[in-house]
Amino acid sequence: MRRVRTAVIGAATAALGTGIWWCCRRSSRGAGSRGGRWLTVTIYRAPGEVQVPTLPEPLERCGDRLEIRVRPAPGNRGTEVAARPKEPVPKLASSLPGRLAGQDPRQEARTALREAKSLLEAGEVLLPDAPPTTHESPGGKVIGLLTRRSGGEGVL
Repeated sequence: MRRVRTAVIGAATAALGTGIWWCCRRSSRGAGSRGGRWLTVTIYRAPGEVQVPTLPEPLERCGDRLEIRVRPAPGNRGTEVAARPKEPVPKLASSLPGRLAGQDPRQEARTALREAKSLLEAGEVLLPDAPPTTHESPGGKVIGLLTRRSGGEGVL
């Protein structure tokens, strides 16, 4: 009985150690040395029409805080505009509570990219209808909150 207990404790310790090692290794790799991974949109415009010196106002507004890259989209399908924060993104700001509080600097990049795409393709920034619902019920309030938050998160 004592051998079984020792074996179980040893296996649990090894599994815990492996899990901690895997998590540390995974988080240390990261997506880049600076601001993390690139956030990219494809704009239905020729690459000559979208250039870094003459970017739309939403990207110009954030230009000193974002690293911006422009290149032709695959298959001649327009232009890819990519952005990421110049400064490293703190783990606390990119966590779920930080994103819900609006502290994630990537939200600014997402919003600027979405607005720039809308300006270049439609000529204006398209926004969801306000109010999103006419019912002042708890469900309607949740829908309103989600609609306001979706611009920075990229999803509803």
